[in-house]
Amino acid sequence: MTWQHKLKRFLSGGGGSQDLSVARSLIFINLILFTLMALHGTVQGLEMRAIMNPPTQLLIHWGAQFWPFVFNQGEWWRCITYAFTHGGLIHLAFNMVVLYMVGPRLEFEIGKAPFIVLYVFTALTGTLAGLLWHPMTPVVGASGALFGLIGFSVAYYHRIGTSIAIQMRNFFFQWAVFAFIFGLFIGADNAGHLGGAVGGVILGFLMPVSFPGQRRIAPALKGLATVCVVLVALSLGGLVLSWF
Repeated sequence: MTWQHKLKRFLSGGGGSQDLSVARSLIFINLILFTLMALHGTVQGLEMRAIMNPPTQLLIHWGAQFWPFVFNQGEWWRCITYAFTHGGLIHLAFNMVVLYMVGPRLEFEIGKAPFIVLYVFTALTGTLAGLLWHPMTPVVGASGALFGLIGFSVAYYHRIGTSIAIQMRNFFFQWAVFAFIFGLFIGADNAGHLGGAVGGVILGFLMPVSFPGQRRIAPALKGLATVCVVLVALSLGGLVLSWF
């Protein structure tokens, strides 16, 4: 099997499906961006530090959220690109493992379009919380959006109300509490985590749980998902253009 076939199989989730998995595509984008950042840092003489503990300047160059640049230099795209930039290999690995575990299941549960909207929306609510709490601190990582997925799951499964759904709700709630407490010990961006989780809970209570309700709002969600995809593409494009 060639690497092209292996990549296609990964992005489609395997099993012979021809549709791209949104969650796996997000993982792929994160991996590519981190690899390019690490190569850039290595060329700059940072060597292993570029991989394990990139300096702040390198992170900002590769899309970290930094509100002074958003307001003073119009770099609005940082509100999205920060969620694809990571502060080291361990940071990246932890977030991608969580996305790999949670993302495909939730994507299958609610559909691709709602998943796209959920991920992008909670990435935004996560960074807005950071603006309120620490506007002068550079921020990177997908964890705001990941907490958004978890917050959504807590609210969504709670509303479904079946015994299995309640078990899922409790699992995600316990995981969120553990991750939040762990974040306090390692100095993580818990403001962003909380902002993402709140955004997820809001969407979890707004999302219809019945099939007829989901079908009614499907066209609107597809439109919003298209807007979100364009926003991500423009943000990554804005990052690249900022280098010239």
